[in-house]
Amino acid sequence: MQVLHAPAALSAVFDDPNLVSCAGLAPLLALATRAGLAELTTRHVRLSGEQGANPGLKVPALVAGMVAGADSINDMDLLRHGGMGRLFSGVRAPSTLGIFLRAFTFGHVRQLDAVASRFLPRLAGQTPILAGAEQMTWLDVDDSVIQTYGYAKQAAARGYTGVKGLNALLATASTPQAAPVIAAARLRRGNARSSRGAATLVAEALQVIRRCGASGLVIVRADAAFYTLAVITAARKAAARFSVSAPLYTSVTRTIAAIPEDAWTPIRYPQAIFDQAEQRWISDAEVAEIPFTAFRTHRHRPEDQVSGRLIVRRVRRLHPRREPGQDELFPGYRHHAIFTDSPLPMLQAEAQHRQHAVIEQVFADLKAGPLAHLPSGRFAANSARLVLAAMAFNLTRAAGALASLWHAKATTGAIRRQLIMVPARLAHSARRLLLHLPAHWPWQPAWQQLFTQACGPPIPTAP
Repeated sequence: MQVLHAPAALSAVFDDPNLVSCAGLAPLLALATRAGLAELTTRHVRLSGEQGANPGLKVPALVAGMVAGADSINDMDLLRHGGMGRLFSGVRAPSTLGIFLRAFTFGHVRQLDAVASRFLPRLAGQTPILAGAEQMTWLDVDDSVIQTYGYAKQAAARGYTGVKGLNALLATASTPQAAPVIAAARLRRGNARSSRGAATLVAEALQVIRRCGASGLVIVRADAAFYTLAVITAARKAAARFSVSAPLYTSVTRTIAAIPEDAWTPIRYPQAIFDQAEQRWISDAEVAEIPFTAFRTHRHRPEDQVSGRLIVRRVRRLHPRREPGQDELFPGYRHHAIFTDSPLPMLQAEAQHRQHAVIEQVFADLKAGPLAHLPSGRFAANSARLVLAAMAFNLTRAAGALASLWHAKATTGAIRRQLIMVPARLAHSARRLLLHLPAHWPWQPAWQQLFTQACGPPIPTAP
């Protein structure tokens, strides 16, 4: 590909007031309006003073900017170019939006949580964002450290990763037919342990996905950092099942040692997976299960003991080495244990637990978008930003679910490039605003499907 004219024959000028660079925001904000984002915000978010005025306009503006790729307050200026003022109302300057976020306190963040917890069920009522939830839903819980820079960040610290930053805790919901959406989110101190506040988050997230239509089997999946009585109890109280990686405590290793040798079932992975401990790719292993009762220590009451089964996957070591506590029991294998009460068969339950890693893609999408920076020095402002990023993520996923089957499981970056950042020229025809989009746009059918569904007759929403 080459330029048709010599560089000297080219010129550029920024002078067209009718162009917009992100025409995909039109159907997206139409969908957000139908799901009641502005109305929910006006009802639940109440900030005092002039700096907290009009939250029903500012919250949708912040969400729209994040959907379009803004990863800082200054980037919100992309909402004010060309014909954006003719396409949308209530556009605010980045400085105004920044002042609005800095006015948040912990209580205001919880008010925003109330908006997010109602916004997702309404999106689920408008779009197939959680298709198949009436049969099976997975709730994945995990945390990640978002790196920060400078010395003026409240609550920033070095945690278990050694990276200075703030700790984001997420609960995502997915089904066999639908990609993950964020059911609940919390921002914590950078040195917070993974399980801190996780039980409360799980309880809230389970309530949200039940309102989204998750009436079938619900399984809470988590890694060994969330192997706590509080997290498992929260899942059981909400009539959900659990599947949690079990640390190799003494009680766990003794139970594994009691598994008969003829109980192991060979399995082969469809795709090789990388074993961090062995630093190699593996494609085969063996799986066995055995009954197990957790939390049988003197610190817990007998009625707090949880019975289930231990599903153990073992991988043969290439170079066996001596490890404290495993010298005699497991000389030639590396073991991975899962504590679960899932009703699924052993091999299916083990395979589905490994799919818990899908939550890492959610963190990757957030860190490549609205959470690339936590711009404020105030912890509450950054906490509000995380909740807004979660709503922007869910809105993007809803748009993808309306556009096409491929976009329903695409990354948010792909949805943004193909459906949101579409240039258009505004024109008036018969008292209607007309969007002239590029001819031969490769994703024109998906964009038109999204536009038709989002801007068509309203669908009754959930309360």
